[in-house]
Amino acid sequence: QLQACGGGLVQAGSSLRLSCAAFGRAFSDHTMGWFRQAPGNEREFVAAISWNAALTHYADSVKGRFTISRDNAKNTVYLQMNDLKSEDTAVYHCATNPVWSLGGKLGRLEIPDDYDYWGHGTQVTVSS
Repeated sequence: QLQACGGGLVQAGSSLRLSCAAFGRAFSDHTMGWFRQAPGNEREFVAAISWNAALTHYADSVKGRFTISRDNAKNTVYLQMNDLKSEDTAVYHCATNPVWSLGGKLGRLEIPDDYDYWGHGTQVTVSS
């Protein structure tokens, strides 16, 4: 089970740090990803990180503003979000990817169907 937290209501330009903790099983050997979904929109890839944090991959819309990281000892993945914009408003979900491995195509990290376990999301609302 994955549990995301850290969302909230903030003003544009603010920062938030999301956390996603895994319970019941370890995901330290899995690639982890963050996705978001705004009302009326499809689920959108945000960021992903390899099992050993050697590789990170970001959507163009968040590159330079968001940072994904992980602490395998704590079975937790993080998403530091800086300079938030109104278009970042969405429910954010974390998920595990049992398929992708280092050396794989980065584009595959953006495909929701490649992720199996999905956590309950956390709402991020950015007011302009």
